[in-house]
Amino acid sequence: MTSQVDGATTFRHTMVTKLREEGLITSDSVAAAMNAVPRHDFAPGEPLEKVYQTDTTLVPKIDAQGRQTSVVSASHIQAIQLEQAEVWPGMNVLEIGSGGYNAALIAEIVGPTGSVTTVDIDADVVNRARAGLRRAGYEQVNIVHADAEHGVAQHAPYDRIIVTVGAWDIPPAWLDQLTPDGRIGVPLRFAGITRLVAFDRAPGRSVLTASNYRLGSFVPMQGDGAASEQLIPVTPDVGLRLDQNSALTFDVPALRKALNTKPVESWSGTPFDMPDELELYLLTSGPELPMLHAAQAAVDQGVANRTVRNGTPALVRGGSFAYRIKRESPQTVSGYETGVIAHGPEAEQVGAELLSMIRTWADCYYRRGAARITYHPNTDDTSGLTGWHTTKRHGVLAVAWS
Repeated sequence: MTSQVDGATTFRHTMVTKLREEGLITSDSVAAAMNAVPRHDFAPGEPLEKVYQTDTTLVPKIDAQGRQTSVVSASHIQAIQLEQAEVWPGMNVLEIGSGGYNAALIAEIVGPTGSVTTVDIDADVVNRARAGLRRAGYEQVNIVHADAEHGVAQHAPYDRIIVTVGAWDIPPAWLDQLTPDGRIGVPLRFAGITRLVAFDRAPGRSVLTASNYRLGSFVPMQGDGAASEQLIPVTPDVGLRLDQNSALTFDVPALRKALNTKPVESWSGTPFDMPDELELYLLTSGPELPMLHAAQAAVDQGVANRTVRNGTPALVRGGSFAYRIKRESPQTVSGYETGVIAHGPEAEQVGAELLSMIRTWADCYYRRGAARITYHPNTDDTSGLTGWHTTKRHGVLAVAWS
């Protein structure tokens, strides 16, 4: 038993050291919490080496369709969320989407004068979290079985609300249960993507403004807050993904035909770097773009470029479309250059339009955090809102570039 404890301690220290070196842990409080909490207590039976890897999710729950409905997030994602949230000792924190481990980390940071509540819609997940917290010695955490769309009013107000599931909207209950100077960290789904956004209340207003945002992937929210994206198959291995409220339509037979035409490549002369920032810009700075996805089979057959495997914005015009690609280039700082590949009868024109958008981003917004993200609840006047924005159930999300 002693050797296992010593081994876990070593693995924890190695995990924290790596996260610090990667710049994902930047505060002593987060480092101390991740060094203290026994992550293996929340994944009993898993090898310690796997448990303390920085990019591995644990204890997945799979539904009848084979989709993950719950996981213990990878430690690098949890580090990002905790750093974004800026949790302090003595705070009252609500975690939406349970697993136990993250709640224990928060409990370490808020200390004996703070309070942590974790809520999940799945009774199995709640029971698993409760058992893990008991094993790890964090029984002071409030564990609630409920639909998190409605928050947990009995322990409010909260200084921080940390959401660990992909949410399509920000329900009124979360805002009602947040302190006036509170922060919500939420993996927000919009435009066919997810961004982990830290929102603060604007002084004296109901609007939320983002202090920062990061790339992240999360299982979708269930219950009253559930929302599904549109997936339009072009072939069995290639499809277009859209937000659920998108009104875009496509000439699918023409696009299917375009896939089999000779592609046209063009290159920007700009580095392929910060692709997540470029992706956000392409999706929120001009015409509405779907996300193009391809299965590995389509990549192997040469139907789609490998950059499409995880999804990429596509500019579609009738029966033609274009999307970004990359190639090695010693002339760029990153070692790679951004380009465009286009298919269809108007491939050159569509490719040139997308290439122009990429160059504008490279010239004007080539930096982290260039977007200004705001959320306006339905109680807020949005009549004068300009630029890219999308209407959700409970409010309007806007993204501006300046």
